[in-house]
Amino acid sequence: MKPERPSNPIEKPSILILGTRGIPASHGGFETFAERLALFLAGRGWKVGVYCQKEVERVGQRVTSETWRGIELITIEVASKGPRATLEFDWQCVLDAARRPGVCLVLGYNGAVFLTWLRLMRRKIITNMDGIEWRRPKWGPAARSWFWLNEWIGAWLSHRLVADHPAIADHLATRRPRSAIATIAYGADPVTSAPEEPIRALGLEPGKYLVSIARIEPDNNILPIIEAFRRRDRGDMKLVVLGTLNDEIPYHRAVREAAGSVVMLPGAIYDQAAVKALRYHARAYMHGHTVGGTNPSLVEALAAGNMVIAHDNRYNRWVAGDAAIYFNDTDSLSQRIDEALVDDALVARCSKAARTRAREAFRWEDVLAAYEKEALRQLGVATAAPAKADRAKHA
Repeated sequence: MKPERPSNPIEKPSILILGTRGIPASHGGFETFAERLALFLAGRGWKVGVYCQKEVERVGQRVTSETWRGIELITIEVASKGPRATLEFDWQCVLDAARRPGVCLVLGYNGAVFLTWLRLMRRKIITNMDGIEWRRPKWGPAARSWFWLNEWIGAWLSHRLVADHPAIADHLATRRPRSAIATIAYGADPVTSAPEEPIRALGLEPGKYLVSIARIEPDNNILPIIEAFRRRDRGDMKLVVLGTLNDEIPYHRAVREAAGSVVMLPGAIYDQAAVKALRYHARAYMHGHTVGGTNPSLVEALAAGNMVIAHDNRYNRWVAGDAAIYFNDTDSLSQRIDEALVDDALVARCSKAARTRAREAFRWEDVLAAYEKEALRQLGVATAAPAKADRAKHA
């Protein structure tokens, strides 16, 4: 049964997606999610607009738009760099969105102070509150204060909050009543095969390497992962650490020095086929994240059938479950690596558990249908999610 459509002056249900760099996706989890949701809703008859950031030397035409696969890409020019560019972009997006009909879906709360204008203009706001950014150790006092303040502002200005993990929902419940919070995880497509050419081009052999795909940050334990791997001679087994490195950043320099000639640091790879192949053919996936909710890269590893070696915390435990073996420090991490390299039965059990967990909890069609349901509610239509057959047809 398809959901009924709103009987109000909006002929088509309309949604605007704010908070990402834009689509087509080439940056990260939020961009991938925005693309999947936009395509899903456009295929369901929605009018969809996605804001896209364009950094320029001088603003020529602030706002332009084009149509891509039935979606309006609303490009905002900003003449700043770094964090200032992000804030300028967020503000300009809000100014433009306030003039358009429909629900505003905001991904992240870093510029939540600007949502004040959307509320004044009586726009409906759903905010995915992402992780607890102000707890990340890389930020100084000023940045932490900004994120903490905007988390509170986003929580109270939004009509509906989305948490991607039960622990995030628990945290948000200290800001807003539970009735204002929906828990919707992230999705991933099953990877049941992948060509070997992308990994062989890097000098790798199927099943003969461990892989980490993450931002190179202290709270992602990238340095301990490298140090634990290098604790002893691993024979012909390799470690591949994907992620952008900037030698002006002390932590990145430490990572490069620790890696030496043993650990591969290919940088960031945005070719999704190559990334899928790297996951699929890996012996195990390394996940050191300590802060956040449902991490997209971890979900994608489960969907690829990866055994996971994960930091032991409530976020990773809920996501990976029996698909992972867990570590607390460099010593226990080195032991988990030992186990993963010698115990074929353990790897097989974790791989099977990974696919089961991905299938049961992280199906795109379920995630996207849940977001549609939330958006329809904000348009005044309380409706059940579409039937599974209908969801599969439009996913």
